Amino acid sequence: MMRSRALFMVIGVALALSMTPACVRYHPQPIEPAKAMDAFEARRLTSTELKDFLLQNGDVKDWPPAVWDLKSLTLAALYYNPDMDVARAQWGVARAGRITAGERPNPTLNPLVGYNSTTPVSLMTPWIPEILLEIPIETAGKRGLRIAEARHLSEAARWDILKAAWDMRSRLRSTLLETYAAGERESLLAEAERLQRETVRLLDVQHEAGEVSAYEVSQARVALDGSRLAAIEAARAKEEAMAGLAAAIGLPRKALDGVQISYEDFRPPSPDFPEGEVRRHAVLNRSDLLAALSEYAASESALRLEIAKQYPDIRLSPDYQLDQTDSKWTLGLALELPIFSRNRGPIAEAEAQRAASAAAFLALQSQVIGELDAAVEDCRSALRKAQAADDLRANLAAQAKAAAAKHELGEISTLELLTVELELNAGEQARLEALVQAQQSVGRLENAAQSPLEVKDWIYTKAPGQSGPEKEREDE
Repeated sequence: MMRSRALFMVIGVALALSMTPACVRYHPQPIEPAKAMDAFEARRLTSTELKDFLLQNGDVKDWPPAVWDLKSLTLAALYYNPDMDVARAQWGVARAGRITAGERPNPTLNPLVGYNSTTPVSLMTPWIPEILLEIPIETAGKRGLRIAEARHLSEAARWDILKAAWDMRSRLRSTLLETYAAGERESLLAEAERLQRETVRLLDVQHEAGEVSAYEVSQARVALDGSRLAAIEAARAKEEAMAGLAAAIGLPRKALDGVQISYEDFRPPSPDFPEGEVRRHAVLNRSDLLAALSEYAASESALRLEIAKQYPDIRLSPDYQLDQTDSKWTLGLALELPIFSRNRGPIAEAEAQRAASAAAFLALQSQVIGELDAAVEDCRSALRKAQAADDLRANLAAQAKAAAAKHELGEISTLELLTVELELNAGEQARLEALVQAQQSVGRLENAAQSPLEVKDWIYTKAPGQSGPEKEREDE
């Protein structure tokens, strides 16, 4: 009787332990759209948190910087841009999958109670308590293969963070270039409008004197109206580009009011760009290629896992039974018999998935090489065009200087001088468009390589919110 009670106590304690709440508890984190919007509207380039991040990663000496260039704005975007938060969160999901892959199956406790109806109640208890413990044992290294697959998938997600960072930097550079081009167009068109207005004034005077026809005056007025409309459109495009720039950084538009932005990164590019270095960096270091390699490695581990599943796991089943006054022990051994299924279907699927991953990598590599070849040729052509525009501008500037000298000597009229200055302004606009096209070509080449042309100037050390290099726990 005492042993029976003790057995029931053991069963009760085991059940209580199995029902004990886990250490991890749920903590609600509701999203309140109004507060999220207020937090977004409060973002500025002068925040203390951004200052700490820039001081860790950039060459910022004074705070806030007097001028923000492409690199410092990129750092600000790395801190604020929500796409980076999404990529980091997805990496967190993949890393959590490693914990799942490393967990071992739990044992099972089966308490049983029997009743012997032939036992005299007056002599001993008719109840027969029994406890069965089932311990699963994985074979063929399945746990290690699951961990390896999860580790490769986590690595692929980590490379996706770098891809998201480059996509963000590419959008930022593009909008910054648009802002620069719109501002330059606005200035040039404003100057053209001034010259056209002065031309119209002089033609009006000549028309009143009967020296020119009304048609010539009308043509000049049409040109003036065109310049005015183009200047208004340039101002609108600049404001739109500024809004796009703020969005690329992850800031509200008003956060850029009063901010001095440097466009020195858009100076005329050198025709001797490091073509070989860019190609080599792209083939060896593009994040999407590295992510594809990690996904292929994960498919290899998945195939090995499915092959390992051909070998059945073992379940040990020790059992204790108290039959009246007799203690009875048994030890069971259970395993699945691979008679009807040898896991051939999942193995075939895993092999097909590995082949698909290999094909995806090779296709991506071929696409990258094609993009590089096209981008290199496009960049060369754009640089030649920019050089030709510079030559045209230099010739027009020389003509304008000569015309100004002739005007001082009275050899040409003011109207003729204005005509030359308008031609120079048109040349400046053509040069600007050629420079913008060249910078767009440089951007396409950098996108194909997923790297700035000057790699050494773009070295970052820590991600936002990261206090030190993270070391993931390896489950063996």
